[in-house]
Amino acid sequence: MRIAILLPDVAWDDLDRRPDLVLVPGGRGTRSLVEDTVLLARLRRLHDEGTILASVCTGSLLFAAAGLLEGRPATTHHGALAELQGLDGSCEVRRDERYVDDGDVLTAAGVSAGIDLALHLVDRFAGTERARAVRSAIQYDPEPPV
Repeated sequence: MRIAILLPDVAWDDLDRRPDLVLVPGGRGTRSLVEDTVLLARLRRLHDEGTILASVCTGSLLFAAAGLLEGRPATTHHGALAELQGLDGSCEVRRDERYVDDGDVLTAAGVSAGIDLALHLVDRFAGTERARAVRSAIQYDPEPPV
Protein backbone atom coordinates (compact mmCIF):
# COMPACT_ATOMS: atom_id res chain seq x y z
CA MET A 1 0.00 0.00 0.00
CA ARG A 2 1.17 3.51 -0.81
CA ILE A 3 0.46 6.44 1.45
CA ALA A 4 0.89 9.91 0.03
CA ILE A 5 1.37 13.22 1.75
CA LEU A 6 -0.12 16.06 -0.24
CA LEU A 7 1.60 19.42 -0.27
CA PRO A 8 0.32 22.37 -2.28
CA ASP A 9 2.54 23.21 -5.19
CA VAL A 10 0.37 25.85 -6.81
CA ALA A 11 -1.52 28.91 -5.58
CA TRP A 12 -5.30 29.19 -5.96
CA ASP A 13 -4.99 31.75 -8.73
CA ASP A 14 -2.56 29.55 -10.67
CA LEU A 15 -4.72 26.41 -10.81
CA ASP A 16 -5.04 25.20 -14.40
CA ARG A 17 -8.32 23.37 -13.72
CA ARG A 18 -11.11 23.18 -11.19
CA PRO A 19 -10.34 20.90 -8.23
CA ASP A 20 -12.62 17.88 -7.81
CA LEU A 21 -12.63 18.24 -4.01
CA VAL A 22 -11.67 20.97 -1.56
CA LEU A 23 -11.33 20.09 2.11
CA VAL A 24 -11.61 22.99 4.55
CA PRO A 25 -10.06 22.32 7.96
CA GLY A 26 -11.33 23.84 11.17
CA GLY A 27 -9.64 25.45 14.10
CA ARG A 28 -9.55 28.82 15.77
CA GLY A 29 -8.66 30.58 12.51
CA THR A 30 -12.06 29.89 11.02
CA ARG A 31 -13.70 32.53 13.25
CA SER A 32 -11.93 35.40 11.50
CA LEU A 33 -12.35 33.82 8.07
CA VAL A 34 -16.17 33.93 8.28
CA GLU A 35 -15.78 37.60 7.33
CA ASP A 36 -13.24 37.04 4.54
CA THR A 37 -15.34 38.01 1.53
CA VAL A 38 -12.69 36.86 -0.96
CA LEU A 39 -12.52 33.36 0.55
CA LEU A 40 -16.30 33.06 0.87
CA ALA A 41 -16.75 34.12 -2.77
CA ARG A 42 -14.14 31.55 -3.82
CA LEU A 43 -16.00 28.80 -1.94
CA ARG A 44 -19.27 29.82 -3.61
CA ARG A 45 -17.62 29.88 -7.03
CA LEU A 46 -16.02 26.46 -6.53
CA HIS A 47 -19.36 25.03 -5.45
CA ASP A 48 -21.17 26.62 -8.40
CA GLU A 49 -18.57 25.14 -10.78
CA GLY A 50 -19.10 21.63 -9.40
CA THR A 51 -16.29 21.18 -6.90
CA ILE A 52 -17.24 18.96 -3.97
CA LEU A 53 -16.69 20.82 -0.71
CA ALA A 54 -15.90 19.07 2.56
CA SER A 55 -15.07 20.44 5.99
CA VAL A 56 -13.80 19.15 9.29
CA CYS A 57 -14.67 20.71 12.62
CA THR A 58 -15.37 24.44 12.39
CA GLY A 59 -14.56 24.55 8.69
CA SER A 60 -18.32 24.21 8.24
CA LEU A 61 -18.70 27.72 9.68
CA LEU A 62 -17.13 29.02 6.47
CA PHE A 63 -19.67 27.11 4.40
CA ALA A 64 -22.48 28.63 6.46
CA ALA A 65 -21.03 32.12 6.13
CA ALA A 66 -20.78 31.61 2.36
CA GLY A 67 -24.45 30.63 2.19
CA LEU A 68 -23.63 27.07 1.12
CA LEU A 69 -25.57 25.39 3.94
CA GLU A 70 -28.87 27.15 3.29
CA GLY A 71 -31.61 24.61 3.99
CA ARG A 72 -29.08 21.78 4.12
CA PRO A 73 -28.06 19.34 6.87
CA ALA A 74 -24.60 19.90 8.37
CA THR A 75 -22.54 19.38 11.49
CA THR A 76 -19.50 20.84 13.20
CA HIS A 77 -17.54 20.50 16.44
CA HIS A 78 -19.96 20.25 19.38
CA GLY A 79 -18.58 23.48 20.81
CA ALA A 80 -19.57 25.40 17.67
CA LEU A 81 -23.06 24.02 16.97
CA ALA A 82 -24.77 27.22 18.16
CA GLU A 83 -22.36 29.29 16.06
CA LEU A 84 -23.21 27.23 12.99
CA GLN A 85 -26.93 27.76 13.57
CA GLY A 86 -26.31 31.46 14.18
CA LEU A 87 -24.50 31.88 10.87
CA ASP A 88 -27.32 30.22 8.94
CA GLY A 89 -30.62 29.73 10.72
CA SER A 90 -31.96 27.66 7.82
CA CYS A 91 -29.21 25.04 8.20
CA GLU A 92 -30.45 21.74 9.63
CA VAL A 93 -27.79 21.30 12.32
CA ARG A 94 -27.15 17.62 12.98
CA ARG A 95 -25.89 17.62 16.55
CA ASP A 96 -25.37 13.89 16.96
CA GLU A 97 -23.84 12.93 13.62
CA ARG A 98 -20.13 12.48 13.13
CA TYR A 99 -20.34 13.56 9.51
CA VAL A 100 -23.02 14.57 7.06
CA ASP A 101 -22.85 13.83 3.33
CA ASP A 102 -25.28 16.04 1.45
CA GLY A 103 -23.91 15.17 -1.97
CA ASP A 104 -21.76 18.09 -3.01
CA VAL A 105 -21.22 19.49 0.50
CA LEU A 106 -19.93 17.30 3.33
CA THR A 107 -19.26 18.31 6.92
CA ALA A 108 -17.65 16.51 9.84
CA ALA A 109 -17.80 17.18 13.57
CA GLY A 110 -14.48 17.19 15.48
CA VAL A 111 -11.05 15.83 14.62
CA SER A 112 -11.74 12.10 14.96
CA ALA A 113 -14.99 12.54 13.02
CA GLY A 114 -12.76 13.95 10.29
CA ILE A 115 -11.19 10.50 10.05
CA ASP A 116 -14.66 9.03 9.52
CA LEU A 117 -15.31 11.60 6.80
CA ALA A 118 -11.94 10.92 5.17
CA LEU A 119 -12.65 7.19 5.04
CA HIS A 120 -16.10 7.92 3.64
CA LEU A 121 -14.51 10.04 0.90
CA VAL A 122 -12.00 7.30 0.09
CA ASP A 123 -14.93 4.87 -0.18
CA ARG A 124 -16.83 7.30 -2.38
CA PHE A 125 -13.94 8.04 -4.76
CA ALA A 126 -11.88 4.85 -4.66
CA GLY A 127 -14.19 2.13 -3.34
CA THR A 128 -14.86 0.20 -0.16
CA GLU A 129 -11.82 -2.06 -0.45
CA ARG A 130 -9.51 0.94 -0.62
CA ALA A 131 -11.26 2.57 2.34
CA ARG A 132 -10.86 -0.62 4.38
CA ALA A 133 -7.19 -0.80 3.43
CA VAL A 134 -6.64 2.81 4.54
CA ARG A 135 -8.51 2.16 7.79
CA SER A 136 -6.28 -0.83 8.44
CA ALA A 137 -3.11 1.10 7.56
CA ILE A 138 -3.90 3.84 10.05
CA GLN A 139 -5.11 1.31 12.64
CA TYR A 140 -8.35 3.18 13.09
CA ASP A 141 -10.95 1.48 15.25
CA PRO A 142 -14.24 3.37 15.22
CA GLU A 143 -15.40 1.51 18.34
CA PRO A 144 -13.43 3.16 21.17
CA PRO A 145 -12.47 0.98 24.13
CA VAL A 146 -14.01 3.35 26.68
